[in-house]
Amino acid sequence: MKIKFNQIDKELRFNGRLVKLINPTFTEGRLRLFAKLKYRPTFRDRSIDLFENYIPRADGSNLRLCVFKPKDQTGKIPGVLWLHGGGYAIGTPEQSMSKAKSLINASQCVVTAPDYRLSTEAPYPAALEDSYAALLWMKDNASALGIREDQLMVGGESAGGGLTAALTLFARDKGEVAIAFQMPLYPMLDDRMSSESAKDNNAPVWNSKSNTNAWKLYLGDLFGTANVKRYAAPARAEDYSNLPPTATFVGDLEPFRDETIQYVENLRNAGVPVNFELYKGCYHAFETICPNAEVSKKALSFLLNSYKYAVDHYFAEQSY
Repeated sequence: MKIKFNQIDKELRFNGRLVKLINPTFTEGRLRLFAKLKYRPTFRDRSIDLFENYIPRADGSNLRLCVFKPKDQTGKIPGVLWLHGGGYAIGTPEQSMSKAKSLINASQCVVTAPDYRLSTEAPYPAALEDSYAALLWMKDNASALGIREDQLMVGGESAGGGLTAALTLFARDKGEVAIAFQMPLYPMLDDRMSSESAKDNNAPVWNSKSNTNAWKLYLGDLFGTANVKRYAAPARAEDYSNLPPTATFVGDLEPFRDETIQYVENLRNAGVPVNFELYKGCYHAFETICPNAEVSKKALSFLLNSYKYAVDHYFAEQSY
């Protein structure tokens, strides 16, 4: 799907050109380089506390968690596991600070953002294992964190959205944690990349070549085979029943457009409540690249309104 710049929303064009000029495509080498940078912006907000916690992995290493809590928290509130984007290959939980702050300000919650292993360190299933470990930690420590056990939620953008979809499938099948609501934003779901929007997409920020390189790193020897599991690429799932109510959005110019639309259809056909919006003239991660654009404000408002509705209406009792 070839994209011309006059198709892009006018407020998104300048930043789109700039990003494309600086980094037209994420090669495997660039993904490895960006992964090493580990950019960690400083968080400053007098109304929110941020602390780190470390939990052990099976191999003896530790998984770092960033936990955001409102300082004036009263009573038990939802717990949100937020998974950062970056093609499974780059990024840190600190880049989720803005989303965490927005969610907390919209309706108080405790946001846990794990520093999951990147594909440049370890391919699938490392990131999923870390995400699930963080989810279990959130459930097991709900009382200490002031979290409602019946309102555990999961969200993320891009690869974090793909991990969100994978995690809800995995948690459903394991039966150890009940998830009340999910927010997989413009999720990276399908390694086959056979849809119209995924093929030959040259849009800014994330294009078909970047997507291919990222899937190669994440799947390793599984890439290009029929052995890819639904927990690695959720678009391969066949059963979408009993998944949590969902809110998501995607731009109509980006590679993940069609797989997001198909995912929404699969959920709805399985009887899962879904709130979905498609934004015209928008490339990947537009609301992050151009947060002050009107369409970006509309997308963030949609997300926060969907989240607030979930806080009031969606609950999932833990079976223990």
